[in-house]
Amino acid sequence: MISKNLLHQKYKLNDWLPTTVKEAREREWDELDVVLFSGDAYVDHPSFGPAVISRVMESLGLRVAIVPQPNWRDDLRDFKKFGRPRLFFGVTSGCMDSMVNHYTANKRLRSDDAYTPGGKAGFRPDYATTIYTNILKDLYPDVPVVIGGIEASLRRLTHYDYWSDTLMPSILMNARADILVFGLGEKPLKELVDLMQRGVPIEKIQTVAQTAFKIPKTEEPATRKNWKTQTLVSFEGCLADKKQHAYNFKIIEEESNKYESDRIIQEAGNFKIVVNPSNPPLTEKEMDAVYDLPYTRLPHPKYWDKPPIPAYEMIRHSVNSHRGCFGGCSFCTISAHQGKFVSSRSKKSILNEIEQVTQMPDFKGYISDIGGPSANMWKMKGKIENVCRSCKRASCLFPKICPNLDTDHSQMTELYREIRNNPNIKKAFVGSGIRYDYLDHQEEEHANFKEYISEIITHHVSGRLKVAPEHTSPKVLRLMRKPNFDLFKELKTVFDEVNEKNGTKQQLIPYFISSHPLCEEEDMADVAIQTKNMDFKLEQVQDFTPTPMTLATVIYYAGIDPYTGKEMFTAKSQNEKRNQKQFFFWYKPEESKNIKRRLTEINRPELIHQLFGTKEGKAETANYKHGNHQVQPKNKKKKWKETQ
Repeated sequence: MISKNLLHQKYKLNDWLPTTVKEAREREWDELDVVLFSGDAYVDHPSFGPAVISRVMESLGLRVAIVPQPNWRDDLRDFKKFGRPRLFFGVTSGCMDSMVNHYTANKRLRSDDAYTPGGKAGFRPDYATTIYTNILKDLYPDVPVVIGGIEASLRRLTHYDYWSDTLMPSILMNARADILVFGLGEKPLKELVDLMQRGVPIEKIQTVAQTAFKIPKTEEPATRKNWKTQTLVSFEGCLADKKQHAYNFKIIEEESNKYESDRIIQEAGNFKIVVNPSNPPLTEKEMDAVYDLPYTRLPHPKYWDKPPIPAYEMIRHSVNSHRGCFGGCSFCTISAHQGKFVSSRSKKSILNEIEQVTQMPDFKGYISDIGGPSANMWKMKGKIENVCRSCKRASCLFPKICPNLDTDHSQMTELYREIRNNPNIKKAFVGSGIRYDYLDHQEEEHANFKEYISEIITHHVSGRLKVAPEHTSPKVLRLMRKPNFDLFKELKTVFDEVNEKNGTKQQLIPYFISSHPLCEEEDMADVAIQTKNMDFKLEQVQDFTPTPMTLATVIYYAGIDPYTGKEMFTAKSQNEKRNQKQFFFWYKPEESKNIKRRLTEINRPELIHQLFGTKEGKAETANYKHGNHQVQPKNKKKKWKETQ
């Protein structure tokens, strides 16, 4: 914890955007242009979306106030305290979808919230964007409300909501917002603000890229000359036939991954939901401008007497080098929100921020992370831009690395070396996950990736390097759009060689997922066997959680792959999910007994022997091979095998 006296000496209250009327008056503001409501505590750091958007609007000359975690259960004084803004209210659930924030994969209420002081839960509602918006519309029906952030972005069209186990229409059907800004909001917000400053009514603003809005079904939206439109099956059509929702998703994902996307229209009830095309990724100059804004990098002073905010503690001394991810994992929402195309900052901007971090009052010489959604995508883009403009691939890495992708890691290696040579830095860690797909590449690129990995392992690991193989089963990995598990084995070989050369004993920490679509108990047994044979006892594991706007979630809901139409099994019941997850912990006595029982029930005793090496397993395997086993009825519904 930083000394409060030291902070007061270095900072003034006006270094943050106001959160109270008193703070606004100290700036001599008698009127606000925008009031932003957020489900997170207010941390003025460029890793927190609400802070970034607020600073961007401030840079446009607007008077912006933030209401963090407003109380929606009392007399609503938090929603009333600033009165009517001149332009609009902004609403975001915060850095996470509120339902992911609140509930586990088993739909149990979480006991903590990383974006609240002390990690305390209960400071935001379920479906926070909708709740905040509708309160504001009840209080100020004539004031425009603009919604954005993760929750709004991923729910902009018909989506499956895991927590209510229902197909839901666009968030615009339930949240009475005037317009939705999806994805990274800097560009669309600037255009939106400009139009509103010129007096254009919010209901007339229909041609701002990367926005969505609702109009009566009988109307046609305004458009731009070069925009093309794709029409989806209606929400009601998707409710009547799950397959229609799956086929819709194929269009949505392809448009999300295109450099120049089409407008999408979907009917719901008596309305049309109109989703305008996305903007191109931010240029290096635009990225630098966003990250060079005057962030204090600290929580607002109102929290200085409160327990630490866990999410801030994790990233307080970290630096974002880029946004976006071209990995295209089928269970991940990053490309749907940040985009497939990577936007990178300049080396100069990154180094300037590193210098700012070293001047923070609590800095002890350690940078906690330099990276982005995946650490090693900085500066990577298509060699020929026009090839990218016509590409609809969900992943630039799967099934094979795109030959047009520049995967040169040498710039990143050079950046890391320059950072670690800063005399104020004892160690600069790379805490973001590393993509190791590049091992499956041509010799030159393969070599500079190995040099990068050697730099990481030698100088930028805090004793543990995180990577995400996610699974071992070839069929599950194909559906995940992840490389074959043999590549992970190759990475481990490289990791061990570098450690042996350096005389260090660092750990490789792999992440794995259970209950992913197409995964069965036999596949989880394979995870246990293969990781055991590599001397891993897994710690970083997760049961698959269906989140809006991912391929895996659509398969979970509809039971088919939108791209092939093939039916696919997914573990859904709590019993099925529990049976899969237990394989992660085969080394625990209380789990091994259950695992042996389950493998016997599904007639796979040979897996018992492979995993535990027991005499009973050998005997059962022999009986199984010679046809002397008793066939047990399987305790599961009919499963669908993948056909290739």
